[in-house]
Amino acid sequence: MTTRIPNCVRTTGLALAVAGAAATAAHAQSSPAPAPAPSAPAPSAAAPAAAGPAPGGRMITQGLAKVTVENFYKCPVTVSNHRVSAVGTITATDGTVITVPAEVQYGKGPIAADLYNECTQVTPATAKDVDASKVPAVEVDPDGEVVTGYVVADNYFELYVNGKLIAVDHTPYTPFNSAIVKFKVKKPYTMAFLLVDWDEQLGIGMELFGGNPRHPGDGGLIARFSDGTVTDSTWKAQTFYIAPLNTPDEVVEMGNVHDTTKLGRVHPVAKKPPCADSCYAVHYKIPDGWQGKAFDDSKWPRAYEYTDTDIGVTALPAYTRYPELFEGARWIWSSNLVFDNLVIARKTVR
Repeated sequence: MTTRIPNCVRTTGLALAVAGAAATAAHAQSSPAPAPAPSAPAPSAAAPAAAGPAPGGRMITQGLAKVTVENFYKCPVTVSNHRVSAVGTITATDGTVITVPAEVQYGKGPIAADLYNECTQVTPATAKDVDASKVPAVEVDPDGEVVTGYVVADNYFELYVNGKLIAVDHTPYTPFNSAIVKFKVKKPYTMAFLLVDWDEQLGIGMELFGGNPRHPGDGGLIARFSDGTVTDSTWKAQTFYIAPLNTPDEVVEMGNVHDTTKLGRVHPVAKKPPCADSCYAVHYKIPDGWQGKAFDDSKWPRAYEYTDTDIGVTALPAYTRYPELFEGARWIWSSNLVFDNLVIARKTVR
């Protein structure tokens, strides 16, 4: 396996209105963002849904976002299931301009090596054909041990270790891919994943499925690391963007839990809201320092485990070809696989 980055990725340099490791705005932190790359139009927000702040620290939006980047990753080969990776902005009722589906470091951080990626034509037949030895390790601690990980995210991930950006997902939306990450670190250390269930209908958390262009999407993360760490319910997982909603009141605040379990947590039992392009979304500010070792996630909810069937990956070769590489790991997400679109998952490894 080699870390092949197609020219279309290397040359974009696209910031996507992205800040550094501490990003800005609602799905970000308070430090100022660099100017967008020339290929990215200046953010232009959709009209606010109503006037005034929302209760409970939440930010409320309604309807579709204004597209600011039509597609920041173009697959260099023709594949049947490629979807564009668009980015947009929308204005909340309190006036906050929010980037959806998320502010990301794509084009600014190291691209994860490919385990399976149809766009780069890296498609090993079995786990025996995977060679992770050529993947470079990102150094966190000079005197640490090298840890290799295998990752699948539905759809996009960024991995931080002790606050250092280790890798960003190669293919933000689809075709579905899997990745190899490698870093050098001493225990104890903290991993933090930024996870995005990408939207086709920006701002309302919907995508094309079964001929329906207004179908709620779903997320998921599974990973296994060479030091024995796996994704499971011992991780913490908090959500920061919830949609589509008929009304913001469908999100019930229960301490630090943004609860939507009454809407159904997985397909096909999850409700399909009839609000279409008038659906609401609820957003929360991502706290400063979430990537770091010192961040206190003790009050965050635990991650929930999901099955292959829940995630819908029973026929996806990026995952199913390599069962040995994910042995013992579980699919995780926040408490709602369908309505929670932007999730941070954290784990301290001792």
